[in-house]
Amino acid sequence: MDEYKRCTLCPRACGINRYVDKGYCGEKNTLHVSRAALHFWEEPCISGKSGSGAVFFSGCNMGCVFCQNRKISRGQTGLYIEKERLVEIFFELKEQGANNINLVTGDMFIPTIRKAIISAREQGFDLPFLFNTSSYLSIDAVKSLEGLIDIYLPDFKYIRDADSVRYSSAPGYADAARAAIDEMVRQRPECVFIESGRASEPESSCDNVAVQTDQFCGGRADVCSSEALTVGQSDATDSGSFSLISRGVIVRHLLLPGMLIQAKAIVHYLHERYGDNIYLSLMSQYTPNGELSSFPEIDRKVTHREYRSLVSYAQNLGITKAFVQEGDVATESFIPDFDCTGVPGR
Repeated sequence: MDEYKRCTLCPRACGINRYVDKGYCGEKNTLHVSRAALHFWEEPCISGKSGSGAVFFSGCNMGCVFCQNRKISRGQTGLYIEKERLVEIFFELKEQGANNINLVTGDMFIPTIRKAIISAREQGFDLPFLFNTSSYLSIDAVKSLEGLIDIYLPDFKYIRDADSVRYSSAPGYADAARAAIDEMVRQRPECVFIESGRASEPESSCDNVAVQTDQFCGGRADVCSSEALTVGQSDATDSGSFSLISRGVIVRHLLLPGMLIQAKAIVHYLHERYGDNIYLSLMSQYTPNGELSSFPEIDRKVTHREYRSLVSYAQNLGITKAFVQEGDVATESFIPDFDCTGVPGR
């Protein structure tokens, strides 16, 4: 079945023929890419020392009023490329030293991404593929990625439908995210790390919440401390080893202002549902975008008190496999320029 002909890739199931018209996501069937470059601001087990090979796709099937990447989510920037060029980009990012290929919000282009991954692997490509997603996907779309995606990096934005509608125009988000993440964990039921070329489980001796440094940059995936908000160590141990995730699921939650109860409910659900099979990534970097006059309740940064309360809650639940952010990361310093770097052919 040609999924672009009557699109049902997300829960909106708009049914639009994307060879002819744009879907709700603002995109037709041709890949729309705004940047392809090394990215150093993901969780440290993803970015590592060399960077994640991030391919930022334009368009989005959500409508978050607080979106930090409006230029790409609204399709205002980017170049249109064919599948063959995407495959070339994978190899170019590998040449630059990327740890993985990070497909950022490629939700609306899953059929073409599948073909590109298959083609790359047929040509000997061997880096892990990471799917970085809002989780507002149909279950069939996630199932279609089985065997192709090594690492899933889904959001779990809301557990209350009223909030997903008000702030992201995404009815049924919670149910869709639950089903999508269930399928991701079914495909990748445990997190596997590589350290100095050896498969390892660096987190096994941890007694507390794993910690990352500012803006998810420069920490170690396996750092633990007696205080949940103690800053992590440097990129590498003295021996030069570094832990990178090669398979598994890391679920992100961005704490929104005044939504601490909802955040705790999400953390509780994820821990109860998946236990230590996944990592959580609790994010404090929410930044008002200057366009929230109609949403004054979220037109502020998250307070340190709110975020510390969330981290303490995760600790009290017994969660040991999680990333937290330390310091004032509510800035735009980790948002790259979406200037089509790396997208045109050589």
